[in-house]
Amino acid sequence: MKKLLLVLIFLSGFYGGAFAAVGCDLNDPDRDVKRFFPESTGYKTAYMSLDRLGGQELLQQVETRLGDKFTGLYETIDVPYTVYTIFKDKEIIGYIHGINQKGKYGGLQVFLIYDTKGTITNFYYQKLTNKEAKKMRSPAFGAQFKGLSFGDFKNYDPLSHTGMPKVIKGEGDDFFSTLRAVKKNLILMDIFVFNNKGTVK
Repeated sequence: MKKLLLVLIFLSGFYGGAFAAVGCDLNDPDRDVKRFFPESTGYKTAYMSLDRLGGQELLQQVETRLGDKFTGLYETIDVPYTVYTIFKDKEIIGYIHGINQKGKYGGLQVFLIYDTKGTITNFYYQKLTNKEAKKMRSPAFGAQFKGLSFGDFKNYDPLSHTGMPKVIKGEGDDFFSTLRAVKKNLILMDIFVFNNKGTVK
């Protein structure tokens, strides 16, 4: 009985640690890939984490570029980030990547859809809970991000809310949480894919 108890404690500790880091996956990737890339013939899923790619040093680099510290369950160093690489036959035609972001009324799940050069081609809230959700989920709101890339958010300060791209309009806590999520998403994808520091090719 004692041996069984020790095994259960070990397993609960192991799985508790494994699930402490909260990733962000598409709820229905087959549907969503086709929605954003109608011409696609398939996709590949890869899992990245800052601890495996560079550890504390890489985390500090990301925080410096973001202009804010990582905190909370969504931003531990071992969070698994899911990158969807989209194909048309054997050719890569784009990527999808989402992150969790703490919001005022709960967690946000913000997905960006990219072309092969790192430009945003679409924007998608998989999860959003607030009184302005209908407006923020509208095509008009998401369209503001199309055509932007990391350079457009380089000077955005998520703490003072200054330096945002002039084409982006909005207000409220979850709007600013969204902008932080977008900048973080762009930084991570630059590391994982577009600057060739990750393993996605």
